[in-house]
Amino acid sequence: HKTAQRICSKFSIHKTCRLHELSELQIQQISLELSNMKIETDLKREVINNIMHHRSIGTYKGKRHVMGYPVRGQRTKTNARTARKLNGRWIKKEGFST
Repeated sequence: HKTAQRICSKFSIHKTCRLHELSELQIQQISLELSNMKIETDLKREVINNIMHHRSIGTYKGKRHVMGYPVRGQRTKTNARTARKLNGRWIKKEGFST
């Protein structure tokens, strides 16, 4: 939502404007702006690369990712269920191994 609002304000487009109401020039400007931004796949790849970097240099955060523990100082006696689900997901999904 923030990115959409920023792009609409940059090109002076009303927030309730529909796609068929835009001119060809406005559509080209928006597509050019989006091509210069990092979007979904690029951001996911960047996050995975950051995790793999921490793992390869052996930092505390990297070790926590490998073990599937919370990375940012949360407790592990209880409430670590979400970390166990999420931290191992990046590595298993992409086929990386330790």
